[in-house]
Amino acid sequence: MKATGIVRRIDDLGRVVIPKEIRRNLRIREGEPLEIYVDREGEVILKKYSAISGLGDFAQEYADSLHDATGHITCIADRDHIIAVAGAPKKEFLNKTLDLAMEKVMEERKTIQIEAGEGLNRQSFVMLDDEDEHINLAAKVIAPIIAEGDPIGAVVIISKEKEIKMGEMERKLAETAASFIAKQME
Repeated sequence: MKATGIVRRIDDLGRVVIPKEIRRNLRIREGEPLEIYVDREGEVILKKYSAISGLGDFAQEYADSLHDATGHITCIADRDHIIAVAGAPKKEFLNKTLDLAMEKVMEERKTIQIEAGEGLNRQSFVMLDDEDEHINLAAKVIAPIIAEGDPIGAVVIISKEKEIKMGEMERKLAETAASFIAKQME
């Protein structure tokens, strides 16, 4: 466990403030749920709660089906990480952190479709690897997963090949997958 050197007291209602720097680094937003664990040594551990990560096997099966239907790399993400991938080496995508542009797409609650060279920075809307280096992708469709009005993740269909174009079929498949996964969460 990494020490921060920050000490906080519990108030009379049992609350403790998580410092702003830690919330920013871990992307903990106001109102976001946290899971509370107690380990054998009596340490209290707070972990960001991801409702969609509980669907891990289901998400993987859906990603596999989308890959089979489209032939493209398919990822399913919660708010922060890729939780399922099909059509690419798992080590390249699985558990990778999403960049802030992906988070913005989820917040805007609209499906986007991007082709390489469409005026957007080619590195926009990508996943980050463990060293915060971008994984370059060409064409992408990103469909936010919205459950009970809140963005909880995204379905992403991608290609690394510049000549591949994403069409209406990929867009509709991603939106259908996002809608179906959202219904599983409600």
